[in-house]
Amino acid sequence: MMNMSVKYEDLTNTQKAAIALIAFGKDVSAAVLKDLDDQDLERLTIEIANMRDVPSDVEDRVIEECHEIYLARQYISQGGIDYARDILEKAVGKNRAVALLTKLESSLVTSGFNLLKNIDPKQLVQFIQNEHPQTISLILTQLTPQQSAAILSDLPPELQSEVALRIATMEKISPEILKQIESTLESHFASSAMRDLSVSGGAKAIADILNLVETSAEKNILQSLEAENAELAAEIKNMMFVFDDLILLDDRSVQRLLKEVETKDLAIALKAASDEVKNKIYSNVSERVSVMIKEEMEFMGPMRLSDVEAAQQRVVETVRRLEEEGQIVISGRGGKEDIVV
Repeated sequence: MMNMSVKYEDLTNTQKAAIALIAFGKDVSAAVLKDLDDQDLERLTIEIANMRDVPSDVEDRVIEECHEIYLARQYISQGGIDYARDILEKAVGKNRAVALLTKLESSLVTSGFNLLKNIDPKQLVQFIQNEHPQTISLILTQLTPQQSAAILSDLPPELQSEVALRIATMEKISPEILKQIESTLESHFASSAMRDLSVSGGAKAIADILNLVETSAEKNILQSLEAENAELAAEIKNMMFVFDDLILLDDRSVQRLLKEVETKDLAIALKAASDEVKNKIYSNVSERVSVMIKEEMEFMGPMRLSDVEAAQQRVVETVRRLEEEGQIVISGRGGKEDIVV
């Protein structure tokens, strides 16, 4: 629960939203909450329910920030980012203007791109595959990594690498271009939904997508990227995690991972694993469990490579989730700063 010791600087965005809705009253809160999806609605209502004794100065700063963000959005819609920056610098100072625009450049309100989040990826492939690669790239950055991976896997091989490269090298996109693409999307997929829009790509964006695409598509894309831009390909690989990278986990992290992975999935995944990965797993389980895994692998007999890769991908997804939650450590990626002592 919120108490008097909480500082404005420590608040999450969800907590700020909860404070603002409480301050604005029931009518405004009801109007906002009815347009949220179930996940956001649950998070926000929990914060509202837990909110108690918000200091007046904290509430004032939250409301002030809401007002500044509202004005910044208006300025962006009127004349774009540069126009908004000039006005905001005069109104709130350079540092505050930069902070506001940094938030809004990756959170411009739009409806068109959000329409795609509820559409079958296979249907989207048919819709976008004849578009310019830059347009396809921008659209994929607005979807979840899972959706983007499914679409990228179904694109023609030569288009896969072109789109991946454009995502990896994408910079900020002007609101005017976004509005043009949004208008086209809305003409195809009618909806009144509203959602935040991320307008930036980059190596991390394509790495998240490639972690989820089919193995054959991933290899094709990475090989093409290496031929086009070896340095960029190396950066993307550095941000990715593949099954063979289990050797980068420290022993404690491997043990934490194994608590989340089913023995059958692990046995399937290890059938096509390197000896180094197998040894990493076996050294972090008891001898009895090690024998059980090996017997399970023998009992299964020959398996399709696609089934093995699917099991490996499930393990990788678990690794990525645990890393995001801060429960495991992947070492060897960034040098000394990655060392945990």
